Amino acid sequence: MHTVVLVLVQVLIIIGLSRLMGLGCRVLKQPLVIGEIIAGIMLGPSLLGLLAPNLATTLFPAETLPFLNVLSQVGLIFFMFLIGLELDPKYLKGNLDIAVLTSHVSILVPFSLGSLIALWLYPLVSNGSVAFTAFALFLGAALSITAFPVLARIITENNLQGTRLGTLALTCAAVDDVTAWCLLALAIAVTRTNSMIGAVPTVIESLVYIGFMLTAGRWFLERLSRFYNLTGRLTQLVLAGIYMGVVASALITELIGIHLIFGAFLLGAVMPKNPGLVRELAQKTEDFVLAFLLPIFFAYSGLRTQIGLLNRPELWLLCASVVAVAILGKYVGTYVAARVGGIENREASALGWLMNTRGLTELIVLNIGLSLGVISPLLFTMLVIMALVTTVMTSPLLEWTYPKKLIRLDLAEPEAGVETSSPTLEPAYRILVPVANPTTQKGLLQLAVAIAGTGLPNDRGHGFTTQSAVVHPLSLIQLEEDYLFENTPIEAERLIQQRRSRLEELIQTLEPPETRESVHPIVRIAKDVAGATAEIAQLDRANLILVGWHRPAFSTNRLGGRVGQILTTAPIDVAVFVDRGRERLETLLVPYAASTHDDLGLELALRLLVNGEHRSLTVLGVVQGNDDFRDLSYEFRTLMEQLPLSVRDRIDIQIIEAPEPIQAVVEASSLVDLTIAGTSRAWGIERQTLGRYTDELAIECRSSLLITRRYSQVTSHLSSVLSLSNSEASIGQNESGVQA
Repeated sequence: MHTVVLVLVQVLIIIGLSRLMGLGCRVLKQPLVIGEIIAGIMLGPSLLGLLAPNLATTLFPAETLPFLNVLSQVGLIFFMFLIGLELDPKYLKGNLDIAVLTSHVSILVPFSLGSLIALWLYPLVSNGSVAFTAFALFLGAALSITAFPVLARIITENNLQGTRLGTLALTCAAVDDVTAWCLLALAIAVTRTNSMIGAVPTVIESLVYIGFMLTAGRWFLERLSRFYNLTGRLTQLVLAGIYMGVVASALITELIGIHLIFGAFLLGAVMPKNPGLVRELAQKTEDFVLAFLLPIFFAYSGLRTQIGLLNRPELWLLCASVVAVAILGKYVGTYVAARVGGIENREASALGWLMNTRGLTELIVLNIGLSLGVISPLLFTMLVIMALVTTVMTSPLLEWTYPKKLIRLDLAEPEAGVETSSPTLEPAYRILVPVANPTTQKGLLQLAVAIAGTGLPNDRGHGFTTQSAVVHPLSLIQLEEDYLFENTPIEAERLIQQRRSRLEELIQTLEPPETRESVHPIVRIAKDVAGATAEIAQLDRANLILVGWHRPAFSTNRLGGRVGQILTTAPIDVAVFVDRGRERLETLLVPYAASTHDDLGLELALRLLVNGEHRSLTVLGVVQGNDDFRDLSYEFRTLMEQLPLSVRDRIDIQIIEAPEPIQAVVEASSLVDLTIAGTSRAWGIERQTLGRYTDELAIECRSSLLITRRYSQVTSHLSSVLSLSNSEASIGQNESGVQA
């Protein structure tokens, strides 16, 4: 097969398998980079070469590897440029003294341990052609690395960017990144000159070039930033000039004697952090680099990883020792330094696990070491396993050490609770309202306010019920990829503030104005929208999730997609609103078949009735043939007797006979503003074997429709309004007595 055709086939296989394994890791709540590393290892001698050696030789012959190497090096150059571009000085804004101490100790401890373990490993896994100094420097640098891009992604995904822990971790990682790359540059210089003294000219030349880039280079780039502000866009000519600068800077650092990646990183780091320029430059660069070039780097690394070299128990013990030293050195160094800096125990522990993230950055270091011959293929394989283990363990250990409920308490924003005059006053009723599109879902939020009864005049005219209930509009920003610029904490925070502003604009349109005081938006980053909605509802102790219907992208079912996932999985009562665009909410219809889901619908209808003195409710029982109507449950009849007379007078219970109950409900719905129906077979809204809901009534109903699904029999949606009504009745009786 022609070499060019074979390389294209290789690229096709590499990208396809990388994406497939990446998606699998996303399901397991692991970073995409783990799947891409595993995909690379699978294509190498560790799996494909072991199971089908002839196929491996045919697909990846030795003569094509230089082509993959060139593509991977180009990908690395531009990836390092993106890392430098996203390394914003704003990450150094908080606790800089503690961060510098913690970061440097978190490098010093594993670096020292790595140098010590080098005394043991050098005679076992190296040879005389490599100087011990270079070997020890490389091993120490490999064990002390923290992957800033992966750590930033974990912080964003866990909504830690607004917390003390997240801010400190980002600052530590930023300082760590710069320090670790300097150590690696020194290690490369020592390796190439084979002595510390011989590396001195390389170090001096490197410092001169860094100084040049920080002065003349930055001066020129500042002019480029001003030009961008004038034009408002990044032209192809300017983009070509920047890319030429990336390659030129990489070549200069290679000629100096360190490595290509440092020049690219340096140019990205000194780029002015003009938000518009950085965003557009990153968006134009990252898609091709991350989707096409970077998987080739992972595959090239995998082709050089030979797990089969660990063919004896003592070698696996040696590998376990390397992994243990890497984990303990980074964790202990970070934890002790953070505790000395005044960080409390749990935060210091979580910081230790975060700083253990190595990911792609570790692979870059290892490939440089293997290419220079300073580490052997055996040690390379051990350190690749170490990179995988330390990256995989970060998210679960972070969750164990610093669970979501603590993140919620530590968030530096008022959205998680309701500001009241009394610190002990808690809302009696909470509704969580996922809002996908603020411009089209005013009706959904208006219904939530009506159910909650926030800010509405009570029946006796004694003020407003603002502190009995609260509504939380929830906006979730879903991140798809691991290294996209929009996933960096600073950019994610910008997206959060942008989404919050849109929610605030929506809240300001609610009527009456008094209701707005009890509507508090929540904006979060999420990987799984349905799962995050359920999780936030539990953390926020919501009584009800009120979600708007939307047409799923890959289904014709109105209760499919994320709405169906929330209906199926949320451990909280759920209501789905199908908005027909009717602004009035005065006449209500509840078709009743005595199911637990119908009971929830009736409860919400009664709550709407209590909260609105002009509303009326029709409870419709449909009888087929000789069947008897299943009456309201004893609990509901008792509950309705507790309602004020002014509320009971507005309830009409009708029993009709009809061969098709759904059609009878459809006919009745034409006379009302809102129909509230439980998820039951009687109304054509039924959960089937595979969890899919049928949606017959949702299609045919002529009024707006609220579909209810009960989760807990314990949750009461009327207790707060009934206690309020009873207290008002007592006030009324007292006033009558005074007048008498």
